[in-house]
Amino acid sequence: MKEQNSPNANTTFLDKVWTAVGITALVTIILLLLWKAVNVLLFILMGVIISVFFHGLAGMIARKTKLPGKWPLFASILITILFLTGVFFLIGTRVVDEAMRFSKEVPALIEDAKAYLEKNEMFRSAYQKAKSSQMLQKLSPVLGSFFNSTLGFFGDIYVALFIGVFFTATPKEYKMGVVKLLPAKARAEGAEIINLTAQNLRAWLKGMLFSMFVVFVLTAIGLSILGIDLWLILALIAGLLSFIPNFGPVIAVIPAALVALAQSPTTAAWVILIYCVVQVLESNFITPLVQQELIKTPPALIIISQVFIGIWLGGWGIVLATPILVIVMVMVNELYIKKQDQLQQSAMD
Repeated sequence: MKEQNSPNANTTFLDKVWTAVGITALVTIILLLLWKAVNVLLFILMGVIISVFFHGLAGMIARKTKLPGKWPLFASILITILFLTGVFFLIGTRVVDEAMRFSKEVPALIEDAKAYLEKNEMFRSAYQKAKSSQMLQKLSPVLGSFFNSTLGFFGDIYVALFIGVFFTATPKEYKMGVVKLLPAKARAEGAEIINLTAQNLRAWLKGMLFSMFVVFVLTAIGLSILGIDLWLILALIAGLLSFIPNFGPVIAVIPAALVALAQSPTTAAWVILIYCVVQVLESNFITPLVQQELIKTPPALIIISQVFIGIWLGGWGIVLATPILVIVMVMVNELYIKKQDQLQQSAMD
């Protein structure tokens, strides 16, 4: 009997070995493809953020108006389009004109700034050290990866918008598609984690949009009071770049300081002070008040994730580091921390 069963046992063992080898090879191939086409994951994340925005706005409309079915979603899209159209008609022409002027004046502003730094004894040594250390050359790979990524900056935005539209139209289909990839026992937990991730991304996005608006308004008021040329486009740049924690405000102050330096060094100093005050108010008073009922992300983890993901994925990695961190925090909390707490609780009982 043993001799008759041994061929079947060997066959079963070989089947298991080949199955394990096949799964390992498949996982390896998938990981290699993801590594080579990692920007696709960033497109998906941008599409998810767009979908989260529209569905979050639709949820608010549904609570306020009691509209049935998909009408709140249609209303959210229509309101967004009307809002952007209204903003364009109100300030669009001026923003475009100022952007064109700014792009033409940038080379002259940079040369003026270089000349001022070389003449001023206070800044001359620091400027020479920065120049000799070739800081711009070191930063160029990151900047290059941002503007020359997969399809170029506007191409990336275009693809992300299309993905976001499809995610917005039929979110349940994509959610269930992901859930069905999981083992049957894990599908309920997987669906719950996806829902929690969407809730946390919605809370983060709500706080971020409010923060961007506050930075834009306060910066616009400060620059207009100082009589800074191109104040509207500079405030808009500051508001948009505040989407990138830590690095965005530093980048935003550079064009404003260049424009102000063309007027006078004192004006440039006042502009830098205004930007610092706005960031202090936004970071320490306004955003914490809003985030009392929203998601809280540790500042140290944000900057660590920006550096790590920025080195790995380039410019888009720095921009999307915070939502990536939000997703990772949800998954770690649900898949590890809560399970460890449950094990400890059961051991104590």
